[in-house]
Amino acid sequence: MSGLDQIDSYVRDLCIPADPVLDSFEQDVAAANMPAIQVPAELGKLLGMLVRIGGARRVLEIGTLGGYSAAWIARALPPDGRVVTLEKSTKHAAFARSFVDRAGVGEKVQILVGAALETLPSLFEREDPTFDMAFIDADKASYPAYLDWTLRLVRTGGVIVGDNVLRAGKVMVPGDDADLQGLAEFNRHAASSPLLDTLIIPNRGGQDGILVAVVK
Repeated sequence: MSGLDQIDSYVRDLCIPADPVLDSFEQDVAAANMPAIQVPAELGKLLGMLVRIGGARRVLEIGTLGGYSAAWIARALPPDGRVVTLEKSTKHAAFARSFVDRAGVGEKVQILVGAALETLPSLFEREDPTFDMAFIDADKASYPAYLDWTLRLVRTGGVIVGDNVLRAGKVMVPGDDADLQGLAEFNRHAASSPLLDTLIIPNRGGQDGILVAVVK
């Protein structure tokens, strides 16, 4: 085990209690022949802490995958809270529905199936109550567009979080890689926007990072 892996294990063992449902996620997705690319447990806990700190009641998630991060978020919400999570794959959405139900938060999670850039305008047009927080963890090339939509949908004082924003520093020289270009533009836009107060927090020993922004 590398030094960085040892640090990750130390943090998880110290700060994250064992949970039979959450801890089985990797085995469950492997059995379902799905990619095991969920957020690490420490980021899941941080998302839940941000929900509690901000008093969030409505959270938008872009990119459900298997429902792991949605479960962390939903567990931190008050009884009448709701996560609206967007997932393109019907297979992933079905797995996520089963997972959040087993995690005991199914009634707090609404999964909308379809391409996020098609679903987001419909959320805006419905004139639903604004969201208190948004978590972006989907296709990286579309991050700039997702940021534009979350700025319309998240209230003043709300929080926008983006995952995987450093890519071991490759975003600094993205070249012609569409995903890296999308992440680099997302970072620049969030950092320079007069509407946001933004910080990028490295994690995984600097191999990646999350962006956290407060809507002014």
